Amino acid sequence: MMPDLLVHGLYIAYVLGFLLGLATIFTWVERKQSAVMADRIGANRAYLRIPFTQVKLVWWGLFHGIADGLKMIFKENFTPATYDRFCYNLAPWLASVPVLLVFAVVPFGGEVTPGRFFEPGSAAAEFFGDRSWRMQIAALDAGILFVLAISGVGILGTMLAGWSSNNKFSMLGAARAASQMISYEVAMGLALIAVVVTYGTVDLNDMVLWQQQAAWGILVQPVAFLLFLTASIAENKRIPFDLPECESELISGYFTEYTSMKMGLFLLSEFIEIVVISALVVTLFLGGYTLPFLRPEGFVLPGGATWELSHFAVVVLQVLTFTAKVFVVGCFQIGIRWTLPRFRYDQLMDLGWKFLLPLAALNLVVTAVVRWWTL
Repeated sequence: MMPDLLVHGLYIAYVLGFLLGLATIFTWVERKQSAVMADRIGANRAYLRIPFTQVKLVWWGLFHGIADGLKMIFKENFTPATYDRFCYNLAPWLASVPVLLVFAVVPFGGEVTPGRFFEPGSAAAEFFGDRSWRMQIAALDAGILFVLAISGVGILGTMLAGWSSNNKFSMLGAARAASQMISYEVAMGLALIAVVVTYGTVDLNDMVLWQQQAAWGILVQPVAFLLFLTASIAENKRIPFDLPECESELISGYFTEYTSMKMGLFLLSEFIEIVVISALVVTLFLGGYTLPFLRPEGFVLPGGATWELSHFAVVVLQVLTFTAKVFVVGCFQIGIRWTLPRFRYDQLMDLGWKFLLPLAALNLVVTAVVRWWTL
């Protein structure tokens, strides 16, 4: 009982730090990456001064994310004359908490045996024993179904925010967000069904192990990869799919009437969702936490050569591999945001219903036929 509580408590603390920390870093990446693409310097004015000196730590503008967070915390928490104050206050949490919950079923490492980290016979080794835990907060057999169920809750926060704000721009942004998310969830669901048919499981960890034994999902399901990534970016309402909050038309869309950290929750959830989308893409299509030739005993190279590693080293390599893949995919999403222009709304709907949906259905049919033929 106690080892379970301790291990899963550490998992929760690590995942929260991972999501919030990487989301903060992505706010800096968005500034710097866009500056590089536009041949600008980018954010470099926020700094920390070493006490009693004139030394300023700029660190390439990394402190801008901290400065933004502090600014929002100390801003006035203004509440307008709303239709429903309870729904108005609840909406930011409904938009941000489900994004965090989705990561609960994402494996960020393989099996870990904490007892092997300590000297045999020590109190810590005896406390953990020989038990192993999967590096995953909730090791659900139906992991992908949990992802679909929880990700659909986020639209409730968006709708409540737009309706309760008593603002026509907010309401229009909420209506756009609802229709957009419903449109692209259909294609995303069909793409995930094709992935499930290919792997033969809905357990995310089993999908990672399948890719370790066979090939990465992007090689066996390239169409599903493109469909899932496109639909996920549309669900996150990022450019070129930012019609629900486009500044040139709706000020800030569904969160126009929000200030202080209520608005900060909406903004932060967007970057957390970049991390979550990246983690799902890595898990489903890029081999997850696995590294070529890395096995629980170390590296097993072609020809039978081996490079044995300690259990601790293998665990660290798996976690670092997963983190690096997530970071690269997140930077790729931010690159898309600064590359493509915003769609018109009719183009947005046409892409979802007339292109992505038929392509997802065709990909599922082809996958089912190939799977049946090869069994």
